[in-house]
Amino acid sequence: MATFLYKLGRFAFRRRRLVALLWVALLALAGVGAASAPTATSSSFSIPGTEAQKAFDLLEERFPGASADGATARVVFKAPEGQKMTDPAHKAEVRKVVAELRSGSDQVASVVDPYQAKSVSRDGAIAYTQVSYKVSGMELTEKDREALTEAGQEAKDAGLTVEIGGDALQAAPETGASEIIGVAIAAIVLVITFGSLVAAGLPLLTAVIGVGIGVSTITALANVLDLGSTTATLATMIGLAVGIDYALFIVSRYRAELAEGRDHEEAAGRATGTAGSAVVFAGLTVVIALVGLAVVNIPMLSKMGFAAAGTVAIAVLIALTLIPALLGFAGKRVLGRKARAASRVKTGPADGDKPNMGTRWARFVLRRPVAVLLAGVVGLGVVAIPATSLEMGLPDDGSQPTSTTQRKAYDLLSDGFGPGFNGPLLIVVDGDKAAADGTAKDIQKLDGVAAVTPATYNKAGDTATITVIPEDRPSSAETEALVHSIRDTSGENVHVTGATAMNIDFSQRMNDALLPYLALVVGLAFLLLMVVFRSVLVPLKAALGFLLSVVAALGAVVAVFQWGWLGSLFGVEQTGPIMSMMPIFMVGVVFGLAMDYEVFLVTRMREAYVHGERPGQAIVTGFRHGARVVTAAAVIMIAVFAGFIGSGEQMVKMIGFGLAIAVFFDAFVVRMAIVPAVLALLGHRAWWLPRWLDRVLPSVDVEGERLRELDASAADADDADEERELVRV
Repeated sequence: MATFLYKLGRFAFRRRRLVALLWVALLALAGVGAASAPTATSSSFSIPGTEAQKAFDLLEERFPGASADGATARVVFKAPEGQKMTDPAHKAEVRKVVAELRSGSDQVASVVDPYQAKSVSRDGAIAYTQVSYKVSGMELTEKDREALTEAGQEAKDAGLTVEIGGDALQAAPETGASEIIGVAIAAIVLVITFGSLVAAGLPLLTAVIGVGIGVSTITALANVLDLGSTTATLATMIGLAVGIDYALFIVSRYRAELAEGRDHEEAAGRATGTAGSAVVFAGLTVVIALVGLAVVNIPMLSKMGFAAAGTVAIAVLIALTLIPALLGFAGKRVLGRKARAASRVKTGPADGDKPNMGTRWARFVLRRPVAVLLAGVVGLGVVAIPATSLEMGLPDDGSQPTSTTQRKAYDLLSDGFGPGFNGPLLIVVDGDKAAADGTAKDIQKLDGVAAVTPATYNKAGDTATITVIPEDRPSSAETEALVHSIRDTSGENVHVTGATAMNIDFSQRMNDALLPYLALVVGLAFLLLMVVFRSVLVPLKAALGFLLSVVAALGAVVAVFQWGWLGSLFGVEQTGPIMSMMPIFMVGVVFGLAMDYEVFLVTRMREAYVHGERPGQAIVTGFRHGARVVTAAAVIMIAVFAGFIGSGEQMVKMIGFGLAIAVFFDAFVVRMAIVPAVLALLGHRAWWLPRWLDRVLPSVDVEGERLRELDASAADADDADEERELVRV
């Protein structure tokens, strides 16, 4: 592989104008496709095989046109102190709002009059009206949402408190600000790392081009493939991360090759052949992690994984072709001012033996491997302890900031009717009136039930719906237990659905898929790393170290967002269960980035070991050349993810915190401390591979041994030429 990539790097360097033109043309083509594609509708959300999904499918079949999965909103009214919502003046204002809601949007399916539905609290202080839409919250336009939020303005002017909750206010996640902050921080770190604006700009430029092509392609195909807006968000996050990382690795190796006295074209070929090999295998581990999301069997999640994996593949191709081409345009400007000045004076190999921070740290670890290993493992183990109390669920309006109208509506409903009104359960009975009445009576007897509404039948009279109000809030363990109780005590013809039940089923599906997903991702990556490192123990150490860092990160997430430790520091206003996607999401994203650092750092050690260095010296060599780059890459990723902590959305805040702390643990504790300590203790055994397995595994030459043979052949040819010259003389 190293030889092929070496030739590819040299070709891209020589034909840099053609290569650059091809990538610009691809970017333009993808941009035109995105601009001309029809506006995508929301990606449909379904969880095949779950009871909640079966109920939705039955509703669509038996209640045609009812929009069972359409968005809902609750407009909550509160009378001024000492007054009641049943006062004639307040009744008139509420009915004006109901009329405005009905006429405000073509997507409105129904609006319930609170006085006819008797949705007024016992003390008369609070009332609410329910609005049902024909489409999901993600498909509503801004005009539809404005009509919803503006409908109660006159009632507010009349002295009523009006707040709105429900998924109708759910909008596509805003992107742009966090990415811009992340790119700005990345630019600063790259300038500090390279000491050259040109060298710092190359990873940023190529990452933006890769993300541009990937996201534009997703946008162009969104309507055809039913891709949601979150697909592009994930692709952007991952694409920026790996795009900067991969380019950073190759540019860094290119500068090292120049420092050893090679000409620019040869240095580009060598950098692509060695660091490029590491990029290929690091990219494969990320692709495996993202494509592996398909094992969860949630179509939306599978599509997100495939789309993000495609963006990673583009980042790898750009690193292998566009980076060498741009290095050809950059010339000596890719070096810092001091390095350029030194190159004018000294054209031979640079003083690579001068200790840097990576060298000093590696030597420290070699002197005290047991102490460093124990400190790292015990430290992460202590941080991981809260993960044993992990409770998973999906956030509701109760986790919103207290300043939002959704949270205010949630609190008003809880005060007036009880917390269960924020998450009613919809019971679908596949049977006649007798079956529905019997089901309602059985549910009424269960613990945790606040109210059961009379059954509503379809035209054929063979299917009924019953609304059950739990006593507790939607995300509570008591409400989850109630859902399971209804399912356990009812027959096969009774299904529980609604947003709360769907969230419970989604969380269960994610929980059930976690271990198979881990086994698939870690297992395939283990085989891949065994091919790369020609070792059994190094991949095993890499996998175990990753698991340790992820569990520690989950422990930190539980401590902050579930227990509330340091919650005020991170803006956590309401503790609750951890988002059910979090463990699998962290495994997929962090595993890819962790293997980037592992492959780049340890490949350099393997390269030094294969070329004759002792195990300890190979560790020092790997850190001398790779520690600074890996540190810069990790700092960039931490900054990018930490930018999301400032979001007002609890879910986004949690993702940002979890990914940032996971990258910190993996890069600085596992890769920088535990990995060299383990390798130091193993010595030569770290690179042991059974002979039979060595014969079976394909040889990919990541360390560039065949490039060393090219050097030897070139040197022999030069010696032969000199001998012929001497003979002539």
